[in-house]
Amino acid sequence: MGAFPEDRPGRFHVDHRCIGCCICSAISPRNFRSDHERGLDYVYKQPVGPEEERLCAEAMDICPVDAIHRCA
Repeated sequence: MGAFPEDRPGRFHVDHRCIGCCICSAISPRNFRSDHERGLDYVYKQPVGPEEERLCAEAMDICPVDAIHRCA
């Protein structure tokens, strides 16, 4: 489970290292959202289908602080 209660349960999660840079929500807006007041991003919806899975994996790879993780 992620560090934030907003994270939806599932394969991807965001941990406490998140700096709220919004890169993940720019790459995969269906799956990530930004909370600008708290300065964090979170998993809004777990990916459904190969395209969303690919975009979430891309966001994870690009995250500048390695705050996005995928569970097996």
